[in-house]
Amino acid sequence: MKSTTEPAPLAPGTILWEIAGDVRLLLSLPAALVLQVAHPAVGAGVDDHSVFRTDPWGRAERSLESLQLWVYGGERAIEEGRRLRRLHKTISGTDSRGRSYHALTPAYYAWVHATAYPVFLRAARYLSRPLSPEDERRLYDELLQLGAILGINERDMPGTPEEFWPYFDTMIQEELESTAVVQELLDPRRPVTPPPGSGTSTRLLWPLLRRPLGRRLHVFVTVGLLPPAARDRLGVPWTPRDERRLRRFGAVVRTLVPLLPERLRYRNSCAVHRLSGRL
Repeated sequence: MKSTTEPAPLAPGTILWEIAGDVRLLLSLPAALVLQVAHPAVGAGVDDHSVFRTDPWGRAERSLESLQLWVYGGERAIEEGRRLRRLHKTISGTDSRGRSYHALTPAYYAWVHATAYPVFLRAARYLSRPLSPEDERRLYDELLQLGAILGINERDMPGTPEEFWPYFDTMIQEELESTAVVQELLDPRRPVTPPPGSGTSTRLLWPLLRRPLGRRLHVFVTVGLLPPAARDRLGVPWTPRDERRLRRFGAVVRTLVPLLPERLRYRNSCAVHRLSGRL
């Protein structure tokens, strides 16, 4: 008999509670997105149905707001999970291997969620502090809880970190490929429009700023936070020099971010506080 018990919302003191509002999340999410769209079915769904080309800033903003609602929204997180499933009901098509896909196919829907775990662990190692084995297990348990909020069945996700890594390795070797969306996301030459509402000076300087400060750094950090096995599978080069540069970049981030005022360190901190009920 199917249980009607609602999943429990995440609460203060969880690791995800600390991660989701920190500005460093913006550096780690693109690597998770690349892992997601490297799956042919997910990549085809994004290629066919997403507005990431025509409205990249708006799509990113909506995704971040939704993510923060999952974590900080309390009972509203449950409804947000339902809303996302309703939104994905009409997303279907054919992937690059000629297979029919639907966004809510359990294996595909679970894969999108599963990519957070390895990327969050790597981001912690480079950009903040490595998690202890106990905290790695806590984080995984919290992601399972979050998965329940999003409507992912327990049977569709590995139940423990020990079960996760064989599953992850199998997905890399048997499913992932350098899809058209992966290649586009990792192309430092891909044109990106200025953020909406940018002033005249920003728009005039954007062609100069975009490549060195935006795309090039963005792609470098994204590739660096990909698990090495995934980089190899996707044919993305990464040299010892690149690794040294990423470690230096991470050291700068680890030093500077804790010194930032709260309004800069925590994205939309006022909104986060309102959602969490701390004001």
